[in-house]
Amino acid sequence: MRAILLDIEGTTTPISFVYDVLFPYARARMKDYVQAAIGSDAFAPIFEALQQESIKERAAGEDAPSLDQAQNEASHAAVVASFALWLMDHDRKSTPLKEIQGQLWQRGYEQGQIEGVVYPDVVDAMRRWNDAGHTVAIYSSGSVQAQKLIFGFSDAGDLRPLIRAYFDTTTGPKKERESYTLIAQSLDIPTQDILFLSDNPYELAAARDAGLKVRLAVRPGNAPVQTDAYTRVSDFTVDSIGF
Repeated sequence: MRAILLDIEGTTTPISFVYDVLFPYARARMKDYVQAAIGSDAFAPIFEALQQESIKERAAGEDAPSLDQAQNEASHAAVVASFALWLMDHDRKSTPLKEIQGQLWQRGYEQGQIEGVVYPDVVDAMRRWNDAGHTVAIYSSGSVQAQKLIFGFSDAGDLRPLIRAYFDTTTGPKKERESYTLIAQSLDIPTQDILFLSDNPYELAAARDAGLKVRLAVRPGNAPVQTDAYTRVSDFTVDSIGF
């Protein structure tokens, strides 16, 4: 095995950290952030992407807010914030939403209001894998920015030197085979030489179809998974994972 590809939520990091800390933090600050950012050059591509997602959701019959409803800048900001919160409520893996969340979380980490959480065995495993010459990479639906913040401001210190590459939804959806093929190409490592660890069996199925080795992460706080299709690991020790 030449590379270990890691999911975050429910694999390296407790699900509770995401739902009880990160999401509420972003939600509470969403409206103020959009109000300040609306109309700026930096926010323009984010708005355009959100607008396309709103059109797509409404075309599919969803009750998503329309970003064309606003009559002035103030109401425009309110509608954009409302749609961003709608995406959060519906657990959409939205790239522009992830960009907004990443910027909000960055402020929180830098101001000491948030500290990333990783399971203790993750740190030892990353060090062991690096010492053995393995490439460690991350693939999460959260933005690359958000990923780097979790590991850069973690409760175990700055873990970014242990991670070679980060991948998010800009590479592709985590439940699609092609995404894992692209990751292997980016790492310049054959798919059969990459091990993917995730708590989501649909992601594992896509990765396995692409040729990767896979393991199902069964971590504290995860919901039970009713499948025998994958080797399960409850911790990242040598005995549990096999290398």
